[in-house]
Amino acid sequence: QVQLVESGGGLVQPGGSLRLSCASSGGIFSIYTVGWYRQAPGKQRELVATITSGGSTNYADSVKGRFTISRDNAKNTVNLQMNSLKPEDTAVYYCNASLRIGPIHDDYWGQGTQVTVSS
Repeated sequence: QVQLVESGGGLVQPGGSLRLSCASSGGIFSIYTVGWYRQAPGKQRELVATITSGGSTNYADSVKGRFTISRDNAKNTVNLQMNSLKPEDTAVYYCNASLRIGPIHDDYWGQGTQVTVSS
């Protein structure tokens, strides 16, 4: 199975930056669509950004222009550079890996890392 471990969360002031990383083991990382989701207290988990095996990206409207997702297949990692952070970005951020090829239908999740944006 695929295991995902997030890191890089913490406390940052509004307007600041953080870089989240997700380390993957198991599976064939390069063929998965990977991404970041977040969940604030009392809210459902929502998509932040994804990147396909071919490098196509998708961002939530709320983070476009501020966040950048990238992947390094040689290191089996996916990163999320978060700039111009806002208090509403506060959430637990989860790494996700998914595979949809014919009958294959797999989804994997990390344990999450806390991001708090506050002055």
